[in-house]
Amino acid sequence: MSKRAREASAKARAAAQREAVRKQEQRKRTTMLTTIGVIVVVAGAVTWWSVRQSASEEVTGALAPVEIQPDGPVVMARPGVTAPVVDVYEDYQCPACKQLELTSGSTLKNLAAEGKAKVVYHLLTIFKQEPTMSNSLRAASAARCVTDGAQWLKYHDRLYQEQPSETSVGFGVDDLVRWGRDVGVTGADFESCVRDQKNVAAHQQYSAQVIATQKLPGTPTVMLDGQSLGTTAFVPSALREAVLDAAK
Repeated sequence: MSKRAREASAKARAAAQREAVRKQEQRKRTTMLTTIGVIVVVAGAVTWWSVRQSASEEVTGALAPVEIQPDGPVVMARPGVTAPVVDVYEDYQCPACKQLELTSGSTLKNLAAEGKAKVVYHLLTIFKQEPTMSNSLRAASAARCVTDGAQWLKYHDRLYQEQPSETSVGFGVDDLVRWGRDVGVTGADFESCVRDQKNVAAHQQYSAQVIATQKLPGTPTVMLDGQSLGTTAFVPSALREAVLDAAK
């Protein structure tokens, strides 16, 4: 083989090797991009599933009757429904309680409306420092001034919407009166009751009794037939599943 032929052959082999390396690198990139694509799709599916799991329900249809008990609790249930019992221990000034209401409040309303649970609200004051303690006391006392169950539930929801910062004075009596009128509270003595804070002592007594007897770690605490649901209460789908399982 001539020198020129040998050089040509060497160049051809080098070119073939370079092409083989190029194709190998291309296959690697294709595999990597495919893997990344699969990971993105799976991650997206997991995220979608998580969002769906934690998505709040919408309240549909008429709500269950709401009955205000003389000693403080408020019961939401269809006539004749006595179990399972979901006890909600909450404080109007508590940020986590507001989050529970925004996340799972509609699920509790729907379960009661469907006749799947008896929901009992227990309004407490857990704060000892100011201004949160006085904020909580004014709000809870004002809520006790509402004597109609349906109006109470609307007022309950409105108070969470208007929850003040933990570092500022809020739930002023003027606002508490105005918000009541906004949601349709019609009691003739509602305004005077709110302004005079007539229910503060009764609320404090009830709050202290419940915290002591239930040994509550704080608010919100949601119990299903006496057992704490923990973080399950903040996941609407999990909360619904737990209640339906208890009803079986």
